[in-house]
Amino acid sequence: MSTSSKGPPAASAPPGGSNVREAAGVGGLFLDAEALYRELLRGVRQMRMPESRLVGITSGGAWLAERLHQDLGLGGAAGVISSAMHRDDFSRRGLAGAGQQTQLGFDVNDAHIILLDDVLYTGRTIRAVLNELFDYGRPASVRLAVLVDRGGRELPVCADFAAARVALPATQSLALARDDAGRFSFQVEGQ
Repeated sequence: MSTSSKGPPAASAPPGGSNVREAAGVGGLFLDAEALYRELLRGVRQMRMPESRLVGITSGGAWLAERLHQDLGLGGAAGVISSAMHRDDFSRRGLAGAGQQTQLGFDVNDAHIILLDDVLYTGRTIRAVLNELFDYGRPASVRLAVLVDRGGRELPVCADFAAARVALPATQSLALARDDAGRFSFQVEGQ
């Protein structure tokens, strides 16, 4: 099983959606990632134009883009984009843990792009990814769709579509996992 982690989380995001509930006896958050994926599929279907291109942020967003691309019956392959080269903490992190690198099999110039990520938190990854994207050209538009918006923004970034909005204690992080069959689940890590 692979995981993609976003954390540490903020406690200021408003709770959202019927897919969010407290896990009995644990006090932890339970998220049905497959139910949220179905909601994301519905939202992306509504956002999409015939010429839209799906681009997922490594790693969780790339998993989502790959599955959405297949479920929407689109030709070719979804794009993958990495934030590694434009991160504001690059000097500290370097390329360690960078995962899959950017692969865009289409001309970015004048493209309508739907950028996908698993968890939107501070906005810093999105800023880095936009810088990476513009290294490849000038898109006509970029829209952001996420599985979970957890608040805690440090930059003025807002998702066009979020399947859920949640709040977690600052001591916890949220990690998307994918099993060998391609099914998604979430792990809440920390206290």
